[in-house]
Amino acid sequence: MLREIDTVKLIFGLKVHQLRQEQDLSYQQLSDRTGLAISYLHNIEKGKKYPKADKILALARALNTEYNYLVSLDADKRLKPIIDLIHSDFLKIFPLELFGINTPKLIELLSVTPDKVNAFISTVIKIVRNHHLQGEDFYKAALRSYQDLHDNYFDDLELAVQEFKSKNTLKQQPGFETPELEHLLHKNFEVRVDRDFLSSRPDLTEVRSYYSVKNKVLYLNGGLSSAQEKALLGKEIGFQFLKLEERPYETRMMEVDSFDKLLNNFKASYFSVALLMDEKEMIEDIETMARWRTWDAEAFLELFAKYDVTSEMLIQRLTNLLPRHFNIQDLFFLRFFARPDLQKFEMTKEMHLSQLHNPHANQLDEHYCRRWISINLIRQLKAQQGISNTEGPIAGAQISRYWGTPNAYLCITIAKPGHNHADNSSSVTIGLLVNDKLKRLFRFLNDPKLVTKDVHTTCERCGISDCGARAVPPTVLQHHRRKENIRATLEELERHRVEG
Repeated sequence: MLREIDTVKLIFGLKVHQLRQEQDLSYQQLSDRTGLAISYLHNIEKGKKYPKADKILALARALNTEYNYLVSLDADKRLKPIIDLIHSDFLKIFPLELFGINTPKLIELLSVTPDKVNAFISTVIKIVRNHHLQGEDFYKAALRSYQDLHDNYFDDLELAVQEFKSKNTLKQQPGFETPELEHLLHKNFEVRVDRDFLSSRPDLTEVRSYYSVKNKVLYLNGGLSSAQEKALLGKEIGFQFLKLEERPYETRMMEVDSFDKLLNNFKASYFSVALLMDEKEMIEDIETMARWRTWDAEAFLELFAKYDVTSEMLIQRLTNLLPRHFNIQDLFFLRFFARPDLQKFEMTKEMHLSQLHNPHANQLDEHYCRRWISINLIRQLKAQQGISNTEGPIAGAQISRYWGTPNAYLCITIAKPGHNHADNSSSVTIGLLVNDKLKRLFRFLNDPKLVTKDVHTTCERCGISDCGARAVPPTVLQHHRRKENIRATLEELERHRVEG
């Protein structure tokens, strides 16, 4: 995170660098004029040093500028886009170091780029402002990119789980019972569990858990399923065992005000998933699934029941292990949410490995394609609830061919009612790009009964003419087509004029 003092140093250094270049002065010449060492001038321009007043006066005289210009936090038009970038939330909050990027070096590169790059920077800042992007948006985008860089598999966390199991002589097993996890939490970290306090407070019904550092108590809310309780207990074990101090204390996180907090929350969640779904055991289960001749929704739900975890945890574990152990890198994870009227479906979580696959989050308040199994399965669940009072979860698979592209995805989805509000619904999906590697892995891809559908991202952009699930007309596509028709007509007019 860029501190205020770092910002001041960077802006000062950029101005000195620009003025020296404009006057075609070498470091040696500027050193001769100011009496400052060349190494010191280097550090000034890189934003590492901020000189005292007498040295600033010497630099101002040598560079034919005013003292006040050098020390102000504003700049001329050429430097302004870079200064705006430094002042923006982006460099203050985006964890560049996580990706091996040195902030002063980035600024140095930007400062010597052509004006077109500065215009690009200015455009990005305006987009961020116009779309009201906040620190939370940057943090979440950075975390998704971090997961992508590592194929969503983290050796250090997998090893930490194995170390914890070894320390507590825990065997490879399909899962844990809640009392055992409570015992491990208390034995290793002296943390107790309280299920009464949160349940007694109506204003805290949305808070699933809260950890009190002072009391060393993990408060769990009432009404949680055994899978949810185990997920939270495993996560708290992860926080304690990994010694993650900057962390959220409530579930779900009320405010994402720090990237380290978000990253540590992810690490503890990953630890919990890996603890409850043993790596070797899960690999064996995936290998069994790969031998299926036909897609078997009931068998997939049995796998879900075997570990007694949340549907999101099971799908997330597949995104961990398929890239590392089965060489399936082109995949995505999606979570959708719908209210009882099913009028709007919200994508509340996404992750893409290797590329930005479709569908992806659309911030333009458009209607997601109803032909995706992620949404269709929610609608099936609601229909079954109305007919037979089915509580779910239900599972399904579909080959989704993305309209207008050569891409097709094997999408496996679990849909279930909401936790606190059973009338709400959600689904989680793993999408796997259909290619030769995937066909060799999963035999059931050759099953002719496996449903195949053409899909798009949103109804507004879709050109599928015979879609029976369309929510609204393809207004965005129609707008593009009108523009193409105007362009084609003008080109035709130009050809006739030339021929005439």
